[in-house]
Amino acid sequence: MRAEDEVARICQDLIRIDSSNHGDGSGPGEGAAAAYVVGLLREVGLDPTVLESEPGRTSVFVRIPGADPARPALCIHGHLDVVPARAADWSVDPFSGELRDGVIWGRGAVDMKGMDAMILATVRDLARTGTPPPRDLVIGFFADEEAGGVKGSHWVVTHHPEIFAGVSEAISEVGGYSVTLPGPDGASRRAYLLQTAEKGILWLRLTAHGRAGHGSVPNDENPLVRLAQAIARIDAHEWPQEFIPSVQELLDGLARLTGVPYAAGNLDPLLAHLGGAAGFVRGTLRDTANVTMLEAGYKHNVIPSDAHAALDCRFLPGHDETVLKTLADLAGDHVDIEILHQDIALDAPFSGSLVEAMVAAIRAEDPEADVLPYCLSGGTDNKALSRLGITGYGFAPLRLPADLDFAPLFHGVDERVPVDALTFGTRVLARLIATC
Repeated sequence: MRAEDEVARICQDLIRIDSSNHGDGSGPGEGAAAAYVVGLLREVGLDPTVLESEPGRTSVFVRIPGADPARPALCIHGHLDVVPARAADWSVDPFSGELRDGVIWGRGAVDMKGMDAMILATVRDLARTGTPPPRDLVIGFFADEEAGGVKGSHWVVTHHPEIFAGVSEAISEVGGYSVTLPGPDGASRRAYLLQTAEKGILWLRLTAHGRAGHGSVPNDENPLVRLAQAIARIDAHEWPQEFIPSVQELLDGLARLTGVPYAAGNLDPLLAHLGGAAGFVRGTLRDTANVTMLEAGYKHNVIPSDAHAALDCRFLPGHDETVLKTLADLAGDHVDIEILHQDIALDAPFSGSLVEAMVAAIRAEDPEADVLPYCLSGGTDNKALSRLGITGYGFAPLRLPADLDFAPLFHGVDERVPVDALTFGTRVLARLIATC
């Protein structure tokens, strides 16, 4: 069986295993999904390593020897957890893996069990045919990516760095998918966005302090009011715009392909051609800070002594200290800031032999394609691997129909991926492995 003949089935099977990560340890964990992965690898004679940071938080790895063991190894990795899905919001059961009109629906179809399936199908084909890759491959499936990788990639890198011995580069999710652009001549052009950078992460907890009291008595030290004022100042703050190299190259490439010029103060006419992917790009033009949760009080007629907010901040390379200082100034004297999770920004070059191989693999399957770099506003497990000196890229290649607004499906309702896109990506991934 060819890799592209089984990728859809593997994707459906993975979606049907609920591995929701709620971020508080209450989910089912990745154990069942990991067991499925282990079974597929062992079925073709591979001997995977299984690691658990704690019961049920399972990651899986296998090393495939290459023809030239003297060359630095390549890591190809995915994650087995998904964000939760509320079934009432969906058109289908989010864990059904339903196939409808050539499209697979379900939580993880995009992020990132579709790519996991592409990796597994390709690796199984390598094992069945006995074809050695040009260099060693380290194939990994991490736990806990959706909560920052504390119990997944960061734990593995800290406690089992030997897994990545000799690895110099890595590829993973959220890059390599296509967008359809109108050309200046009226003809459509397909461009693939190869992720070369990603913003850093700061997950913060704001705590406003004040004076507790009866809800009927005036109180000029109400912590909820102080928190609301801090949130309003943070929300109103205009973070300075800055184009890092990957963003600048993307904007220049889009302008060239569409014939639409742009100015730093008015990107709307250019970014409008990206559809939902424009949101990802807008998130990389500056640092951001968004309030995501609030917690305060315990009774209607009681003013509490404190109030809390969760803040999701993403910063450009080198901006972490500046962002923290700015937020402290905006929060004010009566609001403390606690760092719950912090991780670095990444910025890799859009050049070198691996990038050339990724571009060539796409063009071999889609000869008219253009490939552009971009920066991810979110984060991936490549952050953890960077601690070992590994340069990471986002490359989950998918040729998508022009009418599919793909980017909003990440963590979105009715997440889905066309089967044709998965089979295309599997062919591209196999070409990359054979040539890099």
